[in-house]
Amino acid sequence: MKMKSKNSKKNYRQKTDDGEDEIELLKTEISQFDWSKFKRFEDLPVSRATKRGLAKNNYVIPTDIQQQSIGYALTGNDVLGAAKTGSGKTLAFLIPTLECLYRNRWTAFDGVGALIISPTRELSYQTFEVLKKIGTEHDFSAGLIIGGKDLKFESKRMDRCNIIVCTPGRLLQHMDENPLFNCDNLKILILDEADRILDLGFAKTMNAIISNLPKQRQTLLYSATQTKSIKDLAKLSLKDPVYVSSHEHEKHSTPDNLTQSYIVCPIEDKINMLWSFIRQHTKHKIIIFMSTCKQAKFIYELFCQLRPGIPLLALYGTLHQLKRMAIYDKFCESSRIVLFATDIAARGLDFPAVNWVVQLDCPEDTNIYIHRVGRTARFERNGESLLVLAPSEEQSMVEQLEQKKVPIEKIQVNPQKLFSIQRKTEALLAKHVSLKESAQRAFKAYLKSVFMMKDKSVFNYEMLDVELFARSLGLLTAPRVRFIERKMAAHAKNQPPVKNIEIKQNHAVTINEQNDDDDGDSDFDDLFQVKKYEFQDNNDEMVHVDLNQSKRKKQLTRAAVSKRLLKKNIPLNSKIKFDDDCNAIQEGIPRKQTSELTKKLDEIESGIDIELAKQIMKEEDIIDKKLYRDLIKEKHLAKKLKMKEKKKSVKSNENDDEDEADEEYLENEDVYDDDDDDEDEIVTKQYIDALPDPDIVFGDKDSEIEDTDNHSEDKDDDDERPVQTTKRKKFHKPISSKKQKSNQYNDGENLEYFEQIAQQLLDV
Repeated sequence: MKMKSKNSKKNYRQKTDDGEDEIELLKTEISQFDWSKFKRFEDLPVSRATKRGLAKNNYVIPTDIQQQSIGYALTGNDVLGAAKTGSGKTLAFLIPTLECLYRNRWTAFDGVGALIISPTRELSYQTFEVLKKIGTEHDFSAGLIIGGKDLKFESKRMDRCNIIVCTPGRLLQHMDENPLFNCDNLKILILDEADRILDLGFAKTMNAIISNLPKQRQTLLYSATQTKSIKDLAKLSLKDPVYVSSHEHEKHSTPDNLTQSYIVCPIEDKINMLWSFIRQHTKHKIIIFMSTCKQAKFIYELFCQLRPGIPLLALYGTLHQLKRMAIYDKFCESSRIVLFATDIAARGLDFPAVNWVVQLDCPEDTNIYIHRVGRTARFERNGESLLVLAPSEEQSMVEQLEQKKVPIEKIQVNPQKLFSIQRKTEALLAKHVSLKESAQRAFKAYLKSVFMMKDKSVFNYEMLDVELFARSLGLLTAPRVRFIERKMAAHAKNQPPVKNIEIKQNHAVTINEQNDDDDGDSDFDDLFQVKKYEFQDNNDEMVHVDLNQSKRKKQLTRAAVSKRLLKKNIPLNSKIKFDDDCNAIQEGIPRKQTSELTKKLDEIESGIDIELAKQIMKEEDIIDKKLYRDLIKEKHLAKKLKMKEKKKSVKSNENDDEDEADEEYLENEDVYDDDDDDEDEIVTKQYIDALPDPDIVFGDKDSEIEDTDNHSEDKDDDDERPVQTTKRKKFHKPISSKKQKSNQYNDGENLEYFEQIAQQLLDV
């Protein structure tokens, strides 16, 4: 360690003295400052380090929410801040955070002094980056605590951090597991996107976190859609909070330079519409919001295969954190790109220069809609948004948006610029199995999300055409969504079937439903179909209509089928074999038992006589062998009979000339008898003369032997001559029978000889 000089100690004392004097001056200036004169950051009664950090990053003129809320925050009040998206809420709570710790003379040994909690990792990462920019002149240490990073690395440094930017889940994990983490000296708590953090999704986590925090602290809550719930505010132990809303008295709750429109599109045409939209805007920066992660993943993978001519990215919750951060940075840096995202990118993220925000799926409520469209038209820039609604979602959603002061207009799609990619999608799914599985998961996830939505006036699962939606994703058949089937079955059990309900419309209709008592699992094919109805016509006569005829039969399970077969006394697992003549074959022959031994076995009242059983088994074994031999003999006889029949059929089909030739051959068969020795000699001479000369065919062996002897003598005489390997001579192929005949016929002597033999045979 190096020792400090006396001059360095004097400089340190001067700095501390100057800092204490500055803090006292700041306290008096804040109490006497006229906040109506706050027009520039230079006029703020804040430390010189904060002013230098703001000036370096070109923060000169404050926004409306900054002008209205920073003053209350610097005086120590609890603040509820609500402002439009892109209005600078991050600086509105970061400046008071730095000043709170500075005025309290906070050091690294004092531990955690400020907590900034955000609902998503990307928003925490963005807040931490802004904090690093404006807090470079301060001596505070800051840490980013989010999921997906090294937990051990974070836990070792938690006691050195003065400002922690975090997500609720990872913060609670450190509170439970890390002994170095201590929040007893906390001075200020900030909740970014407070309405999202305080809802049911983070309710248990936030209750556990707040129970570990000191009650004497300052609390700041900021969001584009702020909560005023008394229960939520009571959880945070707020003391006389000040509600600040920069857009409460304005006409619209969204930015004025944002052009908002919507179209009505059935769910089976959404992908075609999205593809056509991207193809028409290849030079823009676009964010496309979807309701589930599996949808974003599937459409991203599908469009990557189709190649629309623009870079594509996907940002959703199941990705690894490092990959999510890399995607976030790449999208911010690009000028023309498409981002498929879920609602994790809907809140607070500052994406620069976004041209379009497309909501392919209807948002859960109007607050989420406002946060989604807030990714464009930020900081007085222009932007456009497009909302895609199904026919069943239009009426209720548009009414809610109008009540929320959202100006939105309906537009029509140009059919000439609409392209269909259904056939290409089906071909890609048939080629890539992983893409088909991703499509099935996306299909189920979307239907499940619609089914679980609370607002049933907007999200009506019964109005969706499931089969056509599956075909639009490239699936030939719609996969079963067992989650919805179980929910429907449970709901049907709790509510008995409706009978005789009259609907007062043009006709009085009576609906009659029937209970399904079939065995096995139900596939819910006709859950929403009316089975019988009757109505009154103009003559007050009841007309009955039965729709059971058009009802599709349900598929029975194996258990149900087996039960029905057992009721009809149909033997199960029976196997019948047939022979070639289509006659049933008995499986085995009944075995004959020895009568005498079996009688003795029946006389035994109790127990088993082992020796008697052995004798019975031996005798039965002999009988079984005999039966097996007889069976084999029968098979062989049957084969022989078949062969004879085939031979007879072949002989009957032969010509008469061939039959006569066979008879002549049998008559002359005595040539081969052993008694006629002279004739045998004549025949053998004929065959011997007909054979070729072996010396001509195979070569003269004596000449070959002489050649080999000559070679050996040469080697002995001339030892200096190099040794040469000799190859074996290949035997000549025998002359074919055709060549032999031709040679014999060409030779005149042979012809005369054969004529003499023929004459002798004729004389005989």
